[in-house]
Amino acid sequence: MVRYDPTIYDGAAVHYRYGRPAYSSDLEALLAEELDLDGSGRLLDVGCGPGILTVRLVHLFAEAVGLDPDPEMLAEGRRAAEERGIANIAWVQALAEDLPGAAPGTYRVVTFGSSFWWTDEVRVAEAVYDVLEPGGALVLVTHKAGAGAVPPSPEPPPIPHAEIEALVEKYLGSGRRAGQGAAPARSAEEDVIAGTRFGVPRVIFAPGIPDLVRDTESVLSGYFSFSWSAPHLFGDRVEAFATEVRELLRARSPEGIFWDWPGDTEVILARK
Repeated sequence: MVRYDPTIYDGAAVHYRYGRPAYSSDLEALLAEELDLDGSGRLLDVGCGPGILTVRLVHLFAEAVGLDPDPEMLAEGRRAAEERGIANIAWVQALAEDLPGAAPGTYRVVTFGSSFWWTDEVRVAEAVYDVLEPGGALVLVTHKAGAGAVPPSPEPPPIPHAEIEALVEKYLGSGRRAGQGAAPARSAEEDVIAGTRFGVPRVIFAPGIPDLVRDTESVLSGYFSFSWSAPHLFGDRVEAFATEVRELLRARSPEGIFWDWPGDTEVILARK
């Protein structure tokens, strides 16, 4: 189990929506077809962060609940919903381990967008099983680089991830940090779920966005949105790091535009 540290994403929430690459454009259609979603029922998005999945998927349900322990993330989620005129999302500050009490009721789908591995996985999966309606689904969504062929690069240069990560290491050291400790190892989530009442899940891939382009500030925000390079970890050197990243990116692309390929979107789906 990963013990929750409230400092993990300090300062990262404002960067998350702008800096994280989007999941597959086909994600909604894939889930609607696989799960027969018709605008009814309830969605619970656990570890929702700033509502990336919550806001994208709520139109497939009658209402949704976004649950996250970080108040800054929830504030960003509320802002995202308000910007789109969405009023049928409830935002709950709680840990996944607080289920089912933190978000009582029955749900048609429970999603985790790149967040399941931060939890006490078996305990949380079993709690999710209990809150799902019969036939409901647990759905894990994440980027999966290397899952399929890399598309041909469009005109903008790719993000120089290796060089940016070298700058992170220059400032923060070689061990990946998270909050006040080290980033935990990530388990094979489908294997974890297979050991619960859900049994062996299905793994489906939705095609990534082949022509995804981002500007310099989005790339920098992407790094500030990670637990292992969140702004607070740099202390009083955060502006120096940001300046070095901007200079590197300017050298690679004077126009400030980059191609990003985070991979296809992996969907791990388990039915009750």
